[in-house]
Amino acid sequence: MVFSYETQLLNFLKFSNMVRGLSIALCAGVLTACHPSTEPKQSTTQDQQKDQSLEKIKENGVFRVAVFADNPPFGYVDSAGKPQGFDVALAKKVTQDLLGDSTKIEFVVTEAANRVEFLKSGKADAVFASFSVTPERQQVVDFAQPYLKAALGIVSPKTKVITDIQQLEEKTLIVNKGSTSDLYFTKNYPKIKLLKFEQNTDAFNALKDGRGDAISQDSTYALAWAAENPTFTAGIQQIGNQDFIAPAVKKGNRQLLTWLNHEILNLQKTGEIQKIYDQTLKPVYGATVDANVFLDVTPK
Repeated sequence: MVFSYETQLLNFLKFSNMVRGLSIALCAGVLTACHPSTEPKQSTTQDQQKDQSLEKIKENGVFRVAVFADNPPFGYVDSAGKPQGFDVALAKKVTQDLLGDSTKIEFVVTEAANRVEFLKSGKADAVFASFSVTPERQQVVDFAQPYLKAALGIVSPKTKVITDIQQLEEKTLIVNKGSTSDLYFTKNYPKIKLLKFEQNTDAFNALKDGRGDAISQDSTYALAWAAENPTFTAGIQQIGNQDFIAPAVKKGNRQLLTWLNHEILNLQKTGEIQKIYDQTLKPVYGATVDANVFLDVTPK
């Protein structure tokens, strides 16, 4: 059927009016979708929490920080019952810059398994407890600028020091079962024989007894052990993937996170973190350990 131009125009106008009427009706029913409200946007509870995370700490006058009590030299309790260690000293410095007084810190003793939950439940404002950044953890907490790094270290007797991985081929390397060392050497160096133990104590006793040619542990632990046992040395101070250690805050606390990012970067730039290392870690690791093994957090 063929319509005249006038008929088509009339039908088009009728259709346009119908669409316009329908649009008006829809706008009346869903006003915010058709015409943004001039009323100020109401923040969600999460937005409010983000905005107030830093203000609440300042208002309360206390910075609650989760630390370890049994992880020397990073976080531990001394014979006088006082928290000590690298993480503890760094947290005090951060509190000084945040609240103007380092004594306004409240230490919350945590274990590795509790760190995330303490942030989620609001029991702690931040975690300074050798907290390595991993993709899985980044899903549940927010990490600030890293302040330390760790990899794998290899300790061997000074009489038969291992300085190169190739020296371990067809020899025995002691590791903890299921540890990063176990996984790393199983995957990358099949020619190295692995002697595996469940506990650190058993593993290091095996090294002392000569049941292995060397031991591989997290560098922070391996180097500290070697420093306390003078007949052994960390011939390889760093190998494998780097783990970066950083403060963590509750997921979504963007305001506190931003402040911590600036703070840690500033402490690195001004050399304050180096000073804390010299005070807390250098006496343990000694002058033979390059501080950059831990302090150079530039991604490689």
